[in-house]
Amino acid sequence: MFGQNQNGGFRIPPTLIVAVVMAGFAVCKYYGQSSVNEITGETQHISISPEQEIAMGVQSAPQMAHEMGGISRNQQAADIVKKVGQKVVQTSAAAHTPYKYDFHLLADQQTINAFALPGGQIFITEGLLLRLTTDRKTLNEDMLAGVLGHEVGHVVARHSAEKLAQMELAQGITGAVTMATYDPTNPNSGYIAQSVANMIQLKYGRSQELQSDNLGVRFMIEAGYDPAYLIGVMEILKQAAGPNRTPEFQSSHPDPENRKEAIQAAIQEWRGKLGK
Repeated sequence: MFGQNQNGGFRIPPTLIVAVVMAGFAVCKYYGQSSVNEITGETQHISISPEQEIAMGVQSAPQMAHEMGGISRNQQAADIVKKVGQKVVQTSAAAHTPYKYDFHLLADQQTINAFALPGGQIFITEGLLLRLTTDRKTLNEDMLAGVLGHEVGHVVARHSAEKLAQMELAQGITGAVTMATYDPTNPNSGYIAQSVANMIQLKYGRSQELQSDNLGVRFMIEAGYDPAYLIGVMEILKQAAGPNRTPEFQSSHPDPENRKEAIQAAIQEWRGKLGK
């Protein structure tokens, strides 16, 4: 807090000066690194190169696969995942990016999930793949294209790299806030600063998910798949989440119902832009 010195003037606590310097450095570093994404047209604040993203993804892929039960032994299903994934990439705007896309089927049949690592390593679990059917028997490749197109969207939009930069900014600001507001008599003061940073990150996560849905619709249309089936994927996710879903403001993913509305809007948008 502010106080008075012996001469009656105001004295600024040294911790506050340090906090201001820390926050200023974090903000300057974040906004001082920018590049324009050629696919989305957005100016992004990112500190690593596409080559570094690719290296990070390749290095992380084996460990991620291990944590999800390893790579599936169902070679036929794995081949379909690779075939559909590569079609989504090679016949869409994603083909004009520098990333090295590879698609993996994970053996985990309990977890309903798909995710992308930086640089193009994309995974889907057997648990989700087995649900991508319209008659409970036959795999619906349009649904699969929707899932994989969404994950390709994360890669193209450089969401992982963007997230890293945002986390660095949040950590810098959190450290500054903690320094400025720390009260040894109130142990919750540091916790409050961290909670604020966490909520900021959740907001970014929801925004990125919606953007990936939008890009997924675009890639599906460009690749000749029916984007309406991505809405069917949202129904699957809604059923998997169950009635006790975490409130949206506490979740990194938007509610499936909200995503369905955004996907419907994206279908009209991209059909108009692409003339398909």
